[in-house]
Amino acid sequence: MSVAVHEKPGGRAALSAYGKQSIKQGSKSFALASLLFGREMQADAQMLYAWCRHCDDVIDGQTMGEDAPDAAMSQTECQRRLHELRENTRRVLNGERTGEPAFDAFAEVAQRHQLPEQYPFDLLDGFALDAEEARFETLDDTLRYCYGVAGVVGIMMAILMGVDPEDEETLDRACDLGLAFQLTNICRDIYDDARAGRIYVPAHLLEREGVEASPRELLDPANKEGVWRAALCLLDIADEYYASATMGVRRLPPRAAAAVAAARNIYRDIGRRIREGGPDVWRARVAISGPRKAALAFAGLLAGAPASFFLKAQNAPPRPALWDRNSIKAPADCS
Repeated sequence: MSVAVHEKPGGRAALSAYGKQSIKQGSKSFALASLLFGREMQADAQMLYAWCRHCDDVIDGQTMGEDAPDAAMSQTECQRRLHELRENTRRVLNGERTGEPAFDAFAEVAQRHQLPEQYPFDLLDGFALDAEEARFETLDDTLRYCYGVAGVVGIMMAILMGVDPEDEETLDRACDLGLAFQLTNICRDIYDDARAGRIYVPAHLLEREGVEASPRELLDPANKEGVWRAALCLLDIADEYYASATMGVRRLPPRAAAAVAAARNIYRDIGRRIREGGPDVWRARVAISGPRKAALAFAGLLAGAPASFFLKAQNAPPRPALWDRNSIKAPADCS
């Protein structure tokens, strides 16, 4: 994607413009929420998003995540692309510039905030699961994937917002929000993913509902109620992570807290649509209308900033016994 800018090529202003255009095209929900950030934080968040979006699109053969993943791409080609992404990421973390706006935007953010290099490579490891055509048998398998493609993004975003990279407690809560977002995404895109030959819903959840964990069986209209019930279970699990993440909002600056609360409200509402829509909800893409998004973002503004300002000095309750990115504990399943 190219963006017409008149500032110095590769300068912060040009890279910021690229990030802004990327998030505008790739995620209207995050674009809306990011407007609540201060100017510099907004630019950093948008540039980080641009790199994440670029890497995801390269692995999936997509453009801004809008079309279906390229099911015809060979595993060899996928691995080649992944290797190239890792090499370019390593180069910019070592202080080089590639001339590619996505990587140079990431370099700007990584250097500005001294991002630990573990996290961008954790993200690429998450994309590697797609390249390897991994199968997700258990909830633990799915959550490991969710960490790699979204939980770690929550961690990097928290660092951009000023969270100390050594503040593991707050980073865990930020990770929880990323996990919740990705679980919601999995439920929203369950049929689109199956058409591309991918299933991220744990196989045992589908099989418990009488649905074989194969794209053909998942797409069979006779199984739509079982698929919906499995999705409801995954949404119930997502709600546990949304609740845990909410406790981390108080550790953020007020404007950042408002933006995070807005994004949380919008994404959580996708789950509401799936629950209320029943087994036929996927006949059209599950989406939230513009006016409702604006209302949910405003509610986040009202709730997030005051929570950050007034509750920062109070101790949050202990994090529940959820999946742990460090000890890799298997979580409880829904009943």
